[in-house]
Amino acid sequence: MRTKRTTSRTGATRRLRAAASVAGGLLAAAALFTPGVAHAASPAVAPAAAGTFSTDQLADASEAVDAANIAGTAWAVDTEANEVHVLADESVTQREIAAIEASADGLSEALRIERVPGTFETYLQGGDPIYADVGWTCSAGFNVRAGGTFYFLTAGHCTEDPYGPTPPYPLWNDGASWIGFTAGSNFPGDDFGIVQYDPQPGSVPSTVVGGGTITGFGNPVVGQSACRSGVTTGLRCGSVTGLNWSVDYGGGDIVHGMIRTNICAEPGDSGGPLWSGSTGLGLTSGGSGNCSVGGTTFFQPVAEAASYYGVTVP
Repeated sequence: MRTKRTTSRTGATRRLRAAASVAGGLLAAAALFTPGVAHAASPAVAPAAAGTFSTDQLADASEAVDAANIAGTAWAVDTEANEVHVLADESVTQREIAAIEASADGLSEALRIERVPGTFETYLQGGDPIYADVGWTCSAGFNVRAGGTFYFLTAGHCTEDPYGPTPPYPLWNDGASWIGFTAGSNFPGDDFGIVQYDPQPGSVPSTVVGGGTITGFGNPVVGQSACRSGVTTGLRCGSVTGLNWSVDYGGGDIVHGMIRTNICAEPGDSGGPLWSGSTGLGLTSGGSGNCSVGGTTFFQPVAEAASYYGVTVP
């Protein structure tokens, strides 16, 4: 079974898919995730600007980081600090950091570049898995419904069609029998996908592994406590540390609008749920580090995915 696929220029940034939990023959809003979470980082490579930048200038500086297209970076505009905060993982070289600054040109002083341990990656690994017919395993995030039809949401890098933008999409089984087919996939740009149960069950649980019942989806706020669940690392909790982050996983796989957290995770957790209380917040996208050293973890906002597909909790 294929458990990883290298797509970055160096092989350091990997795309992997995670396993999903199956309860009573149905996917319990399950959990597998991606890399770790916020950990003490090394000193910033470039200091924050001393000057003041307009909203348009900060937006231009953010677009310049995007245009630099350096795998292993993540960034977001911080209006309160009047800067664009850029994270650079261990795969990013000093020459590439210089390329980011050169891309920003006269706005380079608006960048605060911070080194973080590990490499940004998305995960794919087994453990109570659901298997794609194209050779990888992933984790379910939240069970959902549209009318009388049941689905589950997961990461888009899991449902991504390796053969092109049109069907056949991956089909899914639990190791013993077929359970569904990919009904939609958004990656890169976003990182969410949807799988339709086939055959259709009479009902599906709205619980998450390690948590309680999810009654709805919502948008997080910085500082909010949250938990995620994964087959590899179990239940892990922490807090939301940032919103609207962009991440470059390499190979052209750039995602935007991600939730940043300090909740650790490891390979085998990708696609799983992030929640706070009874509110679903996100789907595991990727990150760096592990649950021994910490790291940084990013999640696709699940409210966006649910709205896009027109689905709700069961």
